Amino acid sequence: MPQIFKIGSYLIYFWSNEDEPLEPIHVHVSEGVPSENSTKIWLTKSGRCLLCNNNSYISARKLKNIMDIIEARHFEIEKKWCEYFKKIQYYC
Repeated sequence: MPQIFKIGSYLIYFWSNEDEPLEPIHVHVSEGVPSENSTKIWLTKSGRCLLCNNNSYISARKLKNIMDIIEARHFEIEKKWCEYFKKIQYYC
């Protein structure tokens, strides 16, 4: 699992096997260690975030803060996605 960065105790990462065809750019968020029940957040072409699911049940306040940070760092995430997966597409 390529870890992108941490926000407090939350890991922001990609799954290394995202299936074929490759899903649109997104990150997984979980507390402590990567988990199959992680929260999934899509990144849009405009640099915004869309919540796909909150399977790790992050509180609304914490999730908003995490998504704000992800939006602020979207260029870094896009760069790492392209380096790792060699291509990129967006949910919207």
